[in-house]
This record gives sequence, structure tokens and C-alpha cells, in this order.
Amino acid sequence: MDFSATDTAKLAGLNVPSVNAISLKLRVRITQFREAQSPYSDKVKLDESCFGPRRVRGKKGRGTGGKAIVFGIFIDNGHVFTEIVPDARKRCLYTNHSWQSGP
Repeated sequence: MDFSATDTAKLAGLNVPSVNAISLKLRVRITQFREAQSPYSDKVKLDESCFGPRRVRGKKGRGTGGKAIVFGIFIDNGHVFTEIVPDARKRCLYTNHSWQSGP
């Protein structure tokens, strides 16, 4: 339930500063727990690369000539997640993807 600190204090028989202090401690502990559970708690490296023909005449730039852009995340614990993306713009990379685990 979404109670304010005042409502919680009334229900628990405490004062508002005590409820705020307890809430802060709970938030910190929940954050620590979630970070420990996260697969991204180690060092993470991000990169994108283009795969395809070595050179196509008359074409220049990233992703030209039928090349596929692959975005990857490497985590120091040895996990690699990759996905073929339509382009390497921030808007495309920031959207939710179903990351595929690689070797």
C-alpha cells in the first residue's frame, strides 16, 4: 500500500522522523539486495560492430552494403549478451531488448 510517512506513523504509533529514518534504511537495504542479485553487478563493457562484406564499392559508413550491426554487452563474470540491431543510435540501443546469451 502507498501510505505517506504521516499515515504510517499514525498506524505504527511512531513519530514521522522515526518513520522516515526506518524507510530510508529499508530503501538502502533493498537497493543493496537488488544490486547483489543483478547480473550486471560486475564490470560491464559495451560495444557495437558491423559484420558483412569487407568492402562494397560506392558505399561508405557504418552498416552500409548489407552489413549487420551487432550490439554486445560483456560482463567480467564471462557472460556475453548480443543482439542484431537495425542501427546504432542511442534511441535504438536504449529500448528494451531480449538479450541473447552468447558463448
